[in-house]
Amino acid sequence: MNITKSIGLSLLLLTGTVPGARGEGFRTDINPALLYYQAILLAPDPISDTNRDYLSSKEGKEKKLPERFGRIVAGYDNQFLLVRRAAHATVPCDWGLDFNDGPNLFLPHLARLKAISQAAQLRAVWDLQHGRQNDACEDLVAAFVMSRNAANDSLLISALVQFAMEALDYGTIANHFYEFSPETLKQLVDGFDAAPPRHTMAAAIATETSAFYHWQVNKIHELQKAHPGDDAKVMAGFHDSGIVTAFDFVGYTNFWPRLVASSGTTSEGVLKLLDEEKQLFPRIARIMALPPPEYETQAKQFLAETHESHNPLFGVADLYFTGFVLGGGPNIQVRVREFRVQAQEEMVRAAVEYNLHGEAGLKSVKDPFGDGPFTFQRFVFKGVDRGFELKSAYAGTDAPFVMIFVEKQGPAFQVVDGKAMPQ
Repeated sequence: MNITKSIGLSLLLLTGTVPGARGEGFRTDINPALLYYQAILLAPDPISDTNRDYLSSKEGKEKKLPERFGRIVAGYDNQFLLVRRAAHATVPCDWGLDFNDGPNLFLPHLARLKAISQAAQLRAVWDLQHGRQNDACEDLVAAFVMSRNAANDSLLISALVQFAMEALDYGTIANHFYEFSPETLKQLVDGFDAAPPRHTMAAAIATETSAFYHWQVNKIHELQKAHPGDDAKVMAGFHDSGIVTAFDFVGYTNFWPRLVASSGTTSEGVLKLLDEEKQLFPRIARIMALPPPEYETQAKQFLAETHESHNPLFGVADLYFTGFVLGGGPNIQVRVREFRVQAQEEMVRAAVEYNLHGEAGLKSVKDPFGDGPFTFQRFVFKGVDRGFELKSAYAGTDAPFVMIFVEKQGPAFQVVDGKAMPQ
């Protein structure tokens, strides 16, 4: 038997109780991060390749989950007991991160939190198929709260993970809209509204300034103190400090040669370049807080100015505005991700209002990127009316923002961004 399960079973036998049963009280003054870390430790064995392939297949998206998934879903029960409790915490979520580590800061919890969020979607689908509306709602709301807490450190990558986790909830609601009762849909929106506020890109830039810029300056001073009169060792130490790996990771593979050339091969030269870079961050944060199209206009102008600079550290502007590549993956345009999730949140709200109150409810929700409600039309797929489509007036990068809310079971298609292609 798994040692974690064995210890847990022993404790249950000693106490004679099953903690966390619905209706039983529990502490709400525990740091949510501690509960999430415990939930990570309680993760069940990974889903087999066979079952994972089934879930992503056309058949898996069109039919009800086979009974074998009942055992898989049940394996997450202990984990979600803690995730649900964390959603009710009355104290801030503190991940215990030390920004003095700079680019060497480990964030292993982010991928694991996203995995928990993905499990919440599977559990919700299973619960809906078996008439357990409350369980589906509780897991989705708990995962939503977790997404907001994931970014409580206000780092850029954490905010991006937050957006991705939120989008999983919105996509599940859109895909299975017809399976939710009106009461559950309202409970979902109420739960989302009660969650901590979304952490923004503008706030992330302020944190990145402290966590990354100040770390670089402090590292140079630390190396200068350790190697007085030997600037070659200072530069070598800075090279090996993690700075080059950090820039390589996001696609700037020629960063170090440019830095050496622009600094005159000296650490004092690097400090001067860093002092120039420091001036960028307040302006980046201001631009990041702008709505489109002001954002697109000012970001384009700002990039043009930074591209004329000799300072390779000004490449940080491309990182934030043009986008970056994580681990060889696709280009990620961070502000556009934020715009998209803002639209999706309101689309879900509008869809729920439409379900509850018809056209009047739909029109009561404003498109955050338009002057009125979202554009509404019925969605016909392969000759069958399958639901309705909401489209935002957003006209920037990656437009249009579209979501399709499924009202009838049938052949699978992609519900997000209007790419209604067979899967």
